[in-house]
Amino acid sequence: MRPIPRFIIAGTHSGCGKTTLASGLMAALTARGFAVQPFKVGPDFIDPTHHSVICGRISRNLDPFMMGEEGVRETFLSATTGADIAVVEGAMGLYDGLEGSDTASTAHVAKILDAPVILVVDAGGASRSVHAMVRGYAGFDPAVRVAGVIFNRIGSPRHRAMIEITESIPACGWVFRRKDLAVRSRHLGLEMASEDDAMARFGAVVEETCNIAGIVDLARSAPPLPAPPEPLDRTEAHVRIGVASDAAFCFYYADNLDRLTQAGAELVSFSPMADRLPDVDALYIGGGYPELHAEVLAASRCREDVRRAVDDGMPVFAECGGLMYLSERIRTVDGDYPMTGALPASAVMTDRIQALGYIEARVAGATAVLAPGSTFRGQEYHYSRLEPAPDARFALELLRGRGIDDGRDGLVAQNAVGQYTHAYFTAGFAERLVQAAGAYRRG
Repeated sequence: MRPIPRFIIAGTHSGCGKTTLASGLMAALTARGFAVQPFKVGPDFIDPTHHSVICGRISRNLDPFMMGEEGVRETFLSATTGADIAVVEGAMGLYDGLEGSDTASTAHVAKILDAPVILVVDAGGASRSVHAMVRGYAGFDPAVRVAGVIFNRIGSPRHRAMIEITESIPACGWVFRRKDLAVRSRHLGLEMASEDDAMARFGAVVEETCNIAGIVDLARSAPPLPAPPEPLDRTEAHVRIGVASDAAFCFYYADNLDRLTQAGAELVSFSPMADRLPDVDALYIGGGYPELHAEVLAASRCREDVRRAVDDGMPVFAECGGLMYLSERIRTVDGDYPMTGALPASAVMTDRIQALGYIEARVAGATAVLAPGSTFRGQEYHYSRLEPAPDARFALELLRGRGIDDGRDGLVAQNAVGQYTHAYFTAGFAERLVQAAGAYRRG
């Protein structure tokens, strides 16, 4: 067993300010000299980019639906090696789980990690009534320890005084409304950390308004956890997998990349917007914002390189934005842009969300990069729709989720697969992609 000081920043609901406060606390603790290991509950890609920049350590997702409870523990234990404190940002409201259940909620993760919870309460438009809310959240599930509360969007010293008269759970902070430090957002959520540093700048606000020493004491009250398992011996790298990495393709789970490396891949980052295709044996093209950079992607010679590689039989695995890039074109309100043309389909941007939620997939067709009959989990979140050719072939049957076409996903061409599903890799999933890369290299 080893002590791992930790706490979870949870919200009463989405939009209460937990992302800003979690990032601000990470920044304040880092500024005090703590080695902070950040985490994010759920499948979100964007918030972890802010965490990673602030803490200088890669933020990890903790999602019981995709990873299983044991997977959550393993990721947490491994990632906290060498850290002084762990800060976990919750998702949605504290008790909001899968289809109205506890599963995959922030509360679920708090119980798995036996971690105290600091509840963020939006106090705007209320005073004494906030205590009724706090007591309701604290008493809803006795197995969840709501140990502190941060009152956000306090309007004035008088407003704070009216709330302070009554105390339900110890207050860890009183944060006054700050419109000047709001992070800009767009159709998939907040802007990435590379585009807006407001989250990091909120650390100074948290330092002034929150009881940092008290929060650290609360984190240290968490009971010890088992020591992390001994790391597996990494397979010596014997293939090179190109990973698209730029402003257009930036949605990757850190665990997925680690599993590819563990399976024997050397990961080679490249920008489809600015680079030619590197000398690699397979490609992994994640999600992101290809629609915002469609003109640049269309002008880059890399798209022609990728098309030739697919025609040559190179294994390619693409998710969401990567699927759009492998298609024939992306149509937006600004124009019609040619993409690689590797897959027989066109992507069309819409003004409303097309799919949002968890995915359960079964591999129904034979492909080089997906093992027939295997299953995996993930999530989908997109504002585009795909228009596949009438004779398009699909590799995935979705037991849950929408995919490309009413439960079908994984468009196939040669040894390339493009899907709306953002997959959470199992070890076997990663090994299959590495094996396909090895077969292509030998061929």
